[in-house]
Amino acid sequence: MTNSQFTPGVVPGRLPPEEYAAGFADVAPPLGAHEARVAADRCYFCHDAPCTVACPTAIDIPLFIRQIATGTPGAAAKTIWSQNILGGMCARVCPTENLCEGACVREEAEGKPVEIGLLQRYATDTAMAEGAMPFARAAVTGKSVAVVGAGPSGLACAHRLAVKGHEVTIYDARPKPGGLNEYGIAAYKAPEGFAAREVDWLMQIGGITLVENWMLGRAGDGTLDDLLAEHDAVFLGIGLSGVNALGLPGAELATPATEFIAELRQSPDLATLPVGRKVVVIGGGMTAVDAAVQAKLLGAETSTIVYRRTQAEMPASAHEQEHALTHNVRIIPNAAPVSIAKAGDALEITFARTETTGAGLRKLDDTFTLKADQVFSAIGQALGPLPEGLAKAGSKLAVDGAGRTGLAKVWAGGDCTPAGEDLTVTAVAQGRDAAEDIHAFLMEA
Repeated sequence: MTNSQFTPGVVPGRLPPEEYAAGFADVAPPLGAHEARVAADRCYFCHDAPCTVACPTAIDIPLFIRQIATGTPGAAAKTIWSQNILGGMCARVCPTENLCEGACVREEAEGKPVEIGLLQRYATDTAMAEGAMPFARAAVTGKSVAVVGAGPSGLACAHRLAVKGHEVTIYDARPKPGGLNEYGIAAYKAPEGFAAREVDWLMQIGGITLVENWMLGRAGDGTLDDLLAEHDAVFLGIGLSGVNALGLPGAELATPATEFIAELRQSPDLATLPVGRKVVVIGGGMTAVDAAVQAKLLGAETSTIVYRRTQAEMPASAHEQEHALTHNVRIIPNAAPVSIAKAGDALEITFARTETTGAGLRKLDDTFTLKADQVFSAIGQALGPLPEGLAKAGSKLAVDGAGRTGLAKVWAGGDCTPAGEDLTVTAVAQGRDAAEDIHAFLMEA
């Protein structure tokens, strides 16, 4: 997986143990109680709250901040969780600078928003430390729902349905639940097993059964028809299981960045992970940044992101780009890969300079090469095979506004749908809203 089969320069243990510990420590240390009260006092508690409007899960942000300011973080956490049951993870990974904090009145007036993300983390971490689930199940309905995928959308859907009194079975293809929260984000964003701890906490609601290592359509597991025969409704939170192909000579010499990140996230000892001296990441999104930064933290001497458009057009937020630059990651914009080839004991990637024209992106005759021990591709993920009867909208699974697919009793949400934005918070909103629609359907049935 790590390109060590291609170059001898990809080896583990480049750093002393203390450097791994420091590099992968919490990237945004939490606020203490006093710091949280001070930060909360900066909120204007706007009546029309542009921050709430900007939040995909529509958390009542002024309310929860007021609750922190008055010394009731548990109440603040319940306000958050009533809209976003994965509010703890979202506080860690949301691009708040583009969402709630970007819309904050203080940001507009002073260039320094209220620290909404850190305040949300303070409230949810404080309440989770107390251990109790603040929601209770309604009377058991006798209805059963299958949720395929234990990522953010599936977990949010399952929890909301369990609260409504339905029995839920989550089927997941991986050995651990959590989806991208567990396997797909940089380790320094959610250290100390937070993703797993949040799932354990969520499962306290009861009424949810988790089936791991189960893949939809795989022989010996089950089909969509099997699930429909056993359950009253099905929610598909299947994410994007494939990766977009580079489509160039030598593409097999590159490793999907998602595989690298997943292996890193599950490693019990970072010193055992091979990394190259020179690392090149092709792509410009959050995954590209996470791979490039973590390669540096594992001991790469150089780590370079190459993106085909301008740096301003990179899908990774300005905050994430700045984070990469502060870790000495080089960003080369306006360059598209042409080929990857073996060059002695290294790999050589040829790039063509690009420009945007009225007809779209155009490769120029101007080319350059980069040598590397390790190449990662981070050019997006793709929808895997769909069960018969499900329609596509473009490259995603077609759904209506409530998450209903074209098949009766089947809903979907998260990254597998067109409204998915590769954000945990958006996936949570879709899973939650689909659960409400499923509940309405089940109560009418």
